[in-house]
Amino acid sequence: MIYTFDTPSDIAVKLAQKMKSVRKRRKITQKQMAARSNVSYATLRKFEKTGRISLESFIKLTMELGLTQELSNLFSTPVYNSIEEIINEQKQNT
Repeated sequence: MIYTFDTPSDIAVKLAQKMKSVRKRRKITQKQMAARSNVSYATLRKFEKTGRISLESFIKLTMELGLTQELSNLFSTPVYNSIEEIINEQKQNT
């Protein structure tokens, strides 16, 4: 089993920081990003501060930043925690 000491909130804040970094690197203001992504300015500000956002709004922001491939790749490489998982997957695919 893989252990992590991050809470869901910690991970959400890290995602928000990474997206904010991409936005700033591309010299897009929060207001521009909100208008272009159809996510409210208040929602974007809250997300960048707290990491809290709906999944749909998160996807809209990733689409605007051209990061949808990153989401598509999210679970493309399986991570196995035991040999039992590998066996179960093989059984499922036959």
